[in-house]
Amino acid sequence: MRIPTTYVLTHDSIGVGEDGPTHEPIEQLAMLRAMPNFHVFRPADATETIAAWYSAATSKETPTALVLTRQNLPQLAGSSKEALKGGYVIADSEKSTPDAIIIASGSEVSLAVDAKAELAKTGVDVRVVSMPCMDLFEEQSAEYKESVLPKNVRARVAVEALIDYGWGKYVGLDGATVTMTGFGASAPANTLFEKFGFTVDNVVKAVKSVL
Repeated sequence: MRIPTTYVLTHDSIGVGEDGPTHEPIEQLAMLRAMPNFHVFRPADATETIAAWYSAATSKETPTALVLTRQNLPQLAGSSKEALKGGYVIADSEKSTPDAIIIASGSEVSLAVDAKAELAKTGVDVRVVSMPCMDLFEEQSAEYKESVLPKNVRARVAVEALIDYGWGKYVGLDGATVTMTGFGASAPANTLFEKFGFTVDNVVKAVKSVL
């Protein structure tokens, strides 16, 4: 209807924890992202949350959903108002052409940044891209999107504690995902993230699998 309503949704992933597996919104982010003319923000920290609120408050004809976590998240050194573009480089490679790119949203961005540090110890230099809003990223120029996700870097891994629908366009045929393939389980959030592979070691393994 082109009415810029703002929705605030919380408890965004398997981190919901102990309320039962089918209570976990594994599929719902993909459903929201599928809606035309609807901006879906899953911010990684306070800076990205501010950007999401600003985008919602200044929108003229597009509703916005702020999809927030229940986990305590660190404030990330590289987060910025570039989040207003939907996707941006939050931690770059020292190489002009990264060995690989990790793309993540929300609570998994800090995990991606930690995996980058671990990969660096083995000589693998990756770029981390925060993708809080696919919809806004798709509205950017081709030049900007290429600067964030250069086509010549085909080694890509998407990390999100939800179903993988929608990530194929960004990781391509040669990429991989660290995502959910079914509903979760009933346990504390930290236990669930480890059980389902949302760990530094597993992200590192996924990156090495596509090199």
